Amino acid sequence: MKTTSVPEAVVSPVRIGWLSISALGILALALGTLQSVVEPALPLLQHELGISPAEGALIGNALLITGAVITPVAGKLGDRYGGKRVLVRLMAVVSAGGLMAGLAPNLPVLLLGQVLQGVMVGALPLSFILVRKHLTAGQSQAAIGLVVALFTGGSMVGMLFAGPIAEGLSWQWMFALPTIAIIATTLVVTRLLPHDPPIQSGDGIDWPGTVLLSGTLLAFMLGLVTVTRDGGVPPLAVGAMAVAVAALATGWVVVERRAASPMVDLRMLAKPAMWNACVLTFVITASSGMVLFLLPQLFAVSADGYGFGAGTTDIGLFLLPGAIAGAVSDSVGGIAARRFGPRAVVIVGTVVTATTMIALALLHTAEWQLVLAKVLTAFAAGVGTTALLAGTATAIETKDIGIATSLLVVTRVIGVALGAQVGGAILDAGAEPTTGRPTDSAFATGFAVAGLVAALSLLVVRMTKKGVQA
Repeated sequence: MKTTSVPEAVVSPVRIGWLSISALGILALALGTLQSVVEPALPLLQHELGISPAEGALIGNALLITGAVITPVAGKLGDRYGGKRVLVRLMAVVSAGGLMAGLAPNLPVLLLGQVLQGVMVGALPLSFILVRKHLTAGQSQAAIGLVVALFTGGSMVGMLFAGPIAEGLSWQWMFALPTIAIIATTLVVTRLLPHDPPIQSGDGIDWPGTVLLSGTLLAFMLGLVTVTRDGGVPPLAVGAMAVAVAALATGWVVVERRAASPMVDLRMLAKPAMWNACVLTFVITASSGMVLFLLPQLFAVSADGYGFGAGTTDIGLFLLPGAIAGAVSDSVGGIAARRFGPRAVVIVGTVVTATTMIALALLHTAEWQLVLAKVLTAFAAGVGTTALLAGTATAIETKDIGIATSLLVVTRVIGVALGAQVGGAILDAGAEPTTGRPTDSAFATGFAVAGLVAALSLLVVRMTKKGVQA
């Protein structure tokens, strides 16, 4: 049957109530919980699975990589096939991944489960599509705020309850319980929300570009963990992995340049505002990714030496103030960018992060020092990256906002993943030969490197002043 393009008010006259919006919000809460359980439990997972810190970093990175890939295409799929239809199918994939992680007997199965769970990142733009189609403009803003707030709240729930669940039941239940909640809430969403009609478009989905970008990111991260693991690999194998990553990346660039509707418009990278924001976002998030990985590891080190011997529950409590600071920073970053400009915000955030990390490298003998460092760096990184996102959105044409923000989200995720992997490699390199436990000097080196990486932002700002001020 032929479909005719008509105004949105006619195509989608059905209005949804707050019961339906609450169902979307609870789904976001469950997703945020599932996403965040790994961070406080990472030392426990490394012990239970018998893996190194570098391999442990890959557990969280697998989810981030999938999220980076799905973000640019989730909205297009929702527009083409309907937000509700695509959301339900994505939740089926997430549920399969959560159950797989909950039954995982070893690292490869757990990693596969994390990869499948990563498509949860696409749930937020799909939820936004649904509320925009079925609510008025004012109601949509309130509903979107509720969904985002509950997703952020879910990350705090995961921080708090990962430990009690893992220690009271098993680490598998950390994944299984939020997954059961996702399955139940998805059924409610399916029942309550009306179907939204697709928007007719002549643009196709860039599946070749999506597949090539996914392959490039996965090959890069798998290659990185292989190279940085204890003992390393022969130089010939390193060269082969580098060639594979380069070939996939080159193929992706070629496909994107020729695609009628590319996944990522490469012309955006040639614009100063976009290029500068991507570089700064990458540097800032690489530093914060190292902090994100190193702090739980130090909390967990046995207290008979320089560590604190904290369990998963205690680690979650120690990290919670930082999670709250990160959530607050998302709203502050946009306000600060409008008042002071992205450049000033990035400079202040960089100075705070670099100073904090250098100080932590010299002094990390009490829990409060680590908690304060987490709060300061999480807030500084969140404010800086959000300011860059807001500044870029106002510096480019309206029609390019979707592409630009997707690029920055992808850059942000890759930076965090790379920083975590580098942090794991530093701990592996500085491990004691007999026990395999990272030394105190390895943590000091990691914090110092994180501070120096953050300080690179000042150099980037100086070299790209015009673009950052845009």
